[in-house]
This record gives sequence, structure tokens and C-alpha cells, in this order.
Amino acid sequence: MKIAVIGTGYVGLVSGVCFSDFGHDVVCVDKDPAKIEMLEAGQVPIYEPGLEDLMAKNVEAGRLTFTMDLPSAIDGAEAVFIAVGTPTRRGDGHADLTFVMAVAEEIAHAAKDYTVIVTKSTVPVGTNRKVKQTVHKANPELDFDVASNPEFLREGAAIDDFMRPDRVVVGVQTDRAGQVMADVYRPLFLRDFPIVTTDLESAEMIKYAANAFLATKITFINEIAALCERTGADIKQVSKGMGLDGRIGNKFLHAGPGYGGSCFPKDTKALARIGQEHAVPMQITETVIKVNEEVKRRMIDKLLDLCGGSFNGKTIAVLGVTFKPNTDDMRDAPALTIVPAMVGGGAKVRTVDPQGMHEGEALLPGVKWMDDPYKAARNADLLVILTEWNEFRGLDLKRIAKHMATPHMADLRNIYSIKDAKRAGFAAYVSIGRTPLDPSCE
Repeated sequence: MKIAVIGTGYVGLVSGVCFSDFGHDVVCVDKDPAKIEMLEAGQVPIYEPGLEDLMAKNVEAGRLTFTMDLPSAIDGAEAVFIAVGTPTRRGDGHADLTFVMAVAEEIAHAAKDYTVIVTKSTVPVGTNRKVKQTVHKANPELDFDVASNPEFLREGAAIDDFMRPDRVVVGVQTDRAGQVMADVYRPLFLRDFPIVTTDLESAEMIKYAANAFLATKITFINEIAALCERTGADIKQVSKGMGLDGRIGNKFLHAGPGYGGSCFPKDTKALARIGQEHAVPMQITETVIKVNEEVKRRMIDKLLDLCGGSFNGKTIAVLGVTFKPNTDDMRDAPALTIVPAMVGGGAKVRTVDPQGMHEGEALLPGVKWMDDPYKAARNADLLVILTEWNEFRGLDLKRIAKHMATPHMADLRNIYSIKDAKRAGFAAYVSIGRTPLDPSCE
């Protein structure tokens, strides 16, 4: 099949590369000349493990190309995927569909033969019907169908998620469109991965409902963690005991400084807005949004306590600023709330992140970027672990504590233990949902 993917951001690029690896001929389109030039040179503008090699393999095989020319890209394409951004709209929390509708209109003017226009971007319920209206209005003679095909990719594991998905969700209106989408995903169908075919609205809702539920699990365990700190319970043991229940599951039950990233913050706000518009308030989701912000502020209070009530004049080493490991994505990362609070309070902040500096330099002014956690921690008053990169899981804590001005650690991802901290010589160790090493730091 010939497939066009409009937008080479995270979702579009990963999808385009993986579709080409299925054996399809794929053209990825973007309006940014710098990005296209970069891709044509074999460079990937995002950090995603394995993506650059897989892209190179399919470019070499002649199945994957990049262009700024949308009309040529969709000429003869059986499926055209819209994978542009839908950021949160300022003022009302709704997803901004400006880019989606603009692309839909461009496709309408450029398409000549029957094609299925597939929305891969995360969009509010009812958007695909609006896409259909937009295309029909722009070109009443065009023979086309629309489809909804939401993505469920985890940053850092996107290729595996695409190639071995829990499910593929496809929303269509006609059997013809359904057959085209079945052909697109035929390699997965042949390997018995679930292909869930629904109507347009259900496919759109599945995406929002799934992300809101996962955000709820994270926020719930963070609230339980706060209660554990007051009662003496251990959140790691509580999470394990809960997760062994098959009805609950152990994923997304890891306490931390709050969720972030490109999906959960945006999608929970959009779902809350959709509920308001339809007079069905999403009260749980609205509370999740509120509590997640409170979790970040609670982390700041923890750090303040470790610094004796003031950040002023303190030197603080921060390990990890991306919202999760194995990505360079800083969108809505807890670091964007926590680090500025320290800098604003007068602290000298040194940061180390394997991939976060590229985006972080602009987003976190006033910090000093370093590439060695041991150098960052030298003569520091506090060590803060914000992102659980593998590089930070096996640190020589004794070496770090020995060279700190004040051996205090805030492990906001629970990758170490009180025993580890005591053995290394830390005077104070605070984590999430567990008894601190020094009760005065609680």
C-alpha cells in the first residue's frame, strides 16, 4: 500500500517508520524545512530508542521518504494519516484542532482518487465528523472516507508498542474504509494482535478514557503515598500488594512527583472540557488534574524541609528533568514546576539528564547543566532524583555522600532505600510514601 503521514512529530514519525517496516510505501510530510532536511540526512529530531536505526533501514529499502510537498505525497495514497499536534487551547482547556482542520482542507484540495483520511492525532469526540464536513465542503466531488485510529505509544518504548500492541483501535463508518484499515494493519492481524473496530465516536473516546484512567491510577497511588508517610506504611509494599490483584494490575502504581508528558496532562484537561460541554462533569478526572498539581507542590515542600526551610544559598544537584526516562520530552514534566521553585528561592541548581538538556536549556533558565552526577553532587547541600534513568539506579552513593557539603537526598522516584542511604552515609533521606531517614525532614 501507499501511505502518507502528515506531521513528523513523535506520533507521526514513529507511525510512518513502523508502517514502512510493515512493508508499505510511506511518505512523511512536514512543513518545517529544517526537520525534513534533518530526516533526509538520516537524523531523528526526537529521542526514541531504536527509531533512528529502523528509519535508516526502511529509507535504504526505498519504502520511506520525506517531503514538504503534500500533494505529491498523497497522490495515489490509499490512506492518509493526520498526525499533527493538538495542544491544549489557552483559556478553556480544550484540544486545539487548528492544525488538524488545516491539514484536512489541504488533503481535500490535493486528493484525486478515493482515499481514507485517518486521524491519528488525539482529538475530542466528534472531531472526525468535523473533518469529514471540512473535506466535503472543500471538495464536494472527492470520494473519501474518514477513520479514527488513536495511538497508544509510550515514549521510550514506542516501537515495541507499535509492533506488539495491546490492541489497535479503528473507528470507521463504512466497510470500505474498514477494509483499507485492515490492509494497513494486516501484519498485526496475521500475528493475532487484537484489532478493535468501532464507530468514530467510540474510537475517539477510548483514547481519552484510557489515558484518564491511567492518570487516575498514578494520582491515586500518589495520594496513598502521602497517607503512608503519615501512618508509617511503605508505599512500595502497598503498591505490590495492590498490584497483585488481577482486577487492579501492577502498572502505573509507582509513586512519584506527579505525571507529565505529552498525553496525560493534555488529555485529562480535554476530557474534563468535553464533559463540561455535554453537561456530564468528569468529576474524577477534574480531581485528578487538581491533585496532580498538588503533588508537585508537595514535592517542593519536601525539598524545602531538607534545606532547612529555605533554598537561598543552597547548592542542589538534580538528576533527571525529562518527564520519564528514555525520552527527551520535557512537556509538563514535574521538573518544570520543581526546579524553577528552587531557582526562584535562591538555590544554585546543577542538573544532569542523559537527553533533557536540548529542550531543558530553554525551559529551565538559571540552572547549570552537567554530564556527571558525581561532579554535580560535589559540595552540594541536596541531591534530588527526579527521573529514574537507568544511569541513576546504580550510583555509588557512598562516594556521592562523602563529597557533599550536606549529605541529604530526596529520592522522588524511590529507586533507593533507607538502608542504601544509611549505609552510604547520608544524614537525611526522603522518598515518596516511606518513612524518612531523619524524622525531622518529614
